[in-house]
Amino acid sequence: MHEASETRIAGKPRFSLLVPTIIAAGYFLTHTATAARYGYFRDALYYLACSEHLAWGYVDQPPLIVFIAWIARHTLGVSLPALLLWPALAGAARIILTAAFARELGANKFGTALAAALAATPAVWYVSDHQFAMNAFEPLFWTGCAFAVARMIRTNNPKWWMAFGAIAGLGLENKYSIVAFAFSLLVGLLLMPQRRILFSPWILAGGFMALLLFLPNLLWNIQHHWPFLELMRNIRASGRDVVLSPAAFLAQQILILTPATLPFWLGGLWFYFSSAGKRFSVFGWTFIFTLGGFLLAHGKNYYSAPVYPLVLAAGAVAAEKFLSKKHFEERPHMRTAMEVAMFGWLAVGILLLLPVVLPVLPIDAYLCYQAHLPFVVPKSEHNQDAAILPQHYADEFGWEEMVSRVAGVYHSLSPEEQSRTAIFANNYGEASAVDFFGSRYGLPKAICTHQNYFLWGPRNYTGEIVIRMGIKPEDARDSYESVRVAATLDNPYAMPFEKNPILLCRGRKKNLQTDWPDIKNWD
Repeated sequence: MHEASETRIAGKPRFSLLVPTIIAAGYFLTHTATAARYGYFRDALYYLACSEHLAWGYVDQPPLIVFIAWIARHTLGVSLPALLLWPALAGAARIILTAAFARELGANKFGTALAAALAATPAVWYVSDHQFAMNAFEPLFWTGCAFAVARMIRTNNPKWWMAFGAIAGLGLENKYSIVAFAFSLLVGLLLMPQRRILFSPWILAGGFMALLLFLPNLLWNIQHHWPFLELMRNIRASGRDVVLSPAAFLAQQILILTPATLPFWLGGLWFYFSSAGKRFSVFGWTFIFTLGGFLLAHGKNYYSAPVYPLVLAAGAVAAEKFLSKKHFEERPHMRTAMEVAMFGWLAVGILLLLPVVLPVLPIDAYLCYQAHLPFVVPKSEHNQDAAILPQHYADEFGWEEMVSRVAGVYHSLSPEEQSRTAIFANNYGEASAVDFFGSRYGLPKAICTHQNYFLWGPRNYTGEIVIRMGIKPEDARDSYESVRVAATLDNPYAMPFEKNPILLCRGRKKNLQTDWPDIKNWD
């Protein structure tokens, strides 16, 4: 049976990935067409700022996304269409990889096409693939690891541990959460008859490969006393994250995956524990352990998104097997109608939600659309409660306007005063906006104690004259002899906490050079 399965999969026509490629191309073009609709996302500006300070690690992320930002800066450029080309490519690759994973599970031509359609349907990925950030690349590493294990199971070739290690090592340089996935996958293997592939010298070689790729960032974290762990502790202690009940977490999983995909990924989970898919049941357990881990840890609703290609691909296989039953084989027109209905169901499912997750509408039209939604767009942090837009849109508004107001204050000073004036931002979004847009307005780089900006220090500023961003006047008066509101911000679409006035402060009571270690802001 094993050899027959091998022959069947190996003998599939080469064009079986044609439809997935077409779907991926359509997905890619949809993203490139909407790339410049609103503005730069907060995190994208931050990663571009970090790309001017290349290192093997950063306070709040591993270095891969910054390295990609550095490549972007020195190749295609940092215009919105050029920058968002990278996550759009990652999204297209995810679609093709999901289809390829479905092939490993036994999908034929229709199954691989349906897997691609399922990978192009979840709403959460439209958000992440519209942002230059780590989340767009994360599913590639998780699904890539699963693909390597599926190949091992199917071919009984433990050398695939080398591929697993290489993918996991690069994944660690993208986002540390791959540890949770890899742990769930390995525990799942221990529960399966295929556990024998764990007891091979090749797993040690794969582990060494992963360690070798992760080692530069590991050494950076050791050298800097594990800043990421300190950051995570601070976030937990601050209580800023919205903590979901198990029922709310699962309900939001259905929403962010697009409700239309629910029958398929539930069917995929069933497939892994059925007689048809028990050979690959490790992936069913991996899904359960990963989702359950994030649920118990009160993770944000999108943390589990990268594990869904496993059950979406399996759902496509299950659907294909359902349509291969004798009832449909004897009625080919009914089978064709069912296939068309499945694709139509998925298309309608995402089209109804598309304005929520991709800027296909002008902002005023979107607000009208949002007002008629039968649900409230989920919020992951309490500071988003008063925003009129979802955070993934609100964080694309107001940045250049903010910098222009800062520039007005800065250029109102004499040249001699300007040389002594620090532009002090309250968070990395404000600071990186000044760093990105400031050259257009003749501004120096910003300073900030938030996240990695803290490590870059106050440069030569003492705090004698400071243009303060992101705090209220009453919060600044304890630190300065003089505080004056020099400009106001009023963009209605920006995050509420980014509408504090621009302050001109003089006479900092504690010198920035000596006070800097005490005002670190890692949260």
